[in-house]
Amino acid sequence: MKESVEELAQSGELTRMQLLELIKKEASQVSIQDIMRATSFLTEDAKYMPTVYREDYIQRFSKAFFGRIRDLKNDICEYEGKVDTNRLQGFLEVLERQRNEAKSEYELCFLKIARLISLYTTFIREEPVHPVGTKFPGGFTMRFEGGKYLCPVKERQLKNPSALCRFCVSVQDESVE
Repeated sequence: MKESVEELAQSGELTRMQLLELIKKEASQVSIQDIMRATSFLTEDAKYMPTVYREDYIQRFSKAFFGRIRDLKNDICEYEGKVDTNRLQGFLEVLERQRNEAKSEYELCFLKIARLISLYTTFIREEPVHPVGTKFPGGFTMRFEGGKYLCPVKERQLKNPSALCRFCVSVQDESVE
């Protein structure tokens, strides 16, 4: 069996269940200390955000880190279908660039957990990386409506080479200009 997500992505044939089993194995090695370091990084990284967004951002993402890692570790669902390995390879390249640019152990913990959560939500659950209810500057919120995930910043973020938005299942919220 392949040992890493990167090896599986390069193999060309990958089921959602194969990917799930591998990231579950990685998630089982995430400790509470890793989550605490990641939360500390998140808090430090958000220090220049406007207060009204910062508190919600930190709370929502800290909760998402705990919740999504728990969901991933305990997921017993059967997921049909294959993973688009070309899309997955592009996704992994963005994550690797982010990891190479990390400036601290705390940021590396954040990126390790964010990688697992992002892989899980994007390729297994087919949900957006940002949880529904995430608030963005300008008072805009990630929503689920009419069977679609509506993101208020997707189009703007598509130009950002470090953003995972181009891989996200959400669509631009057309009510946001």
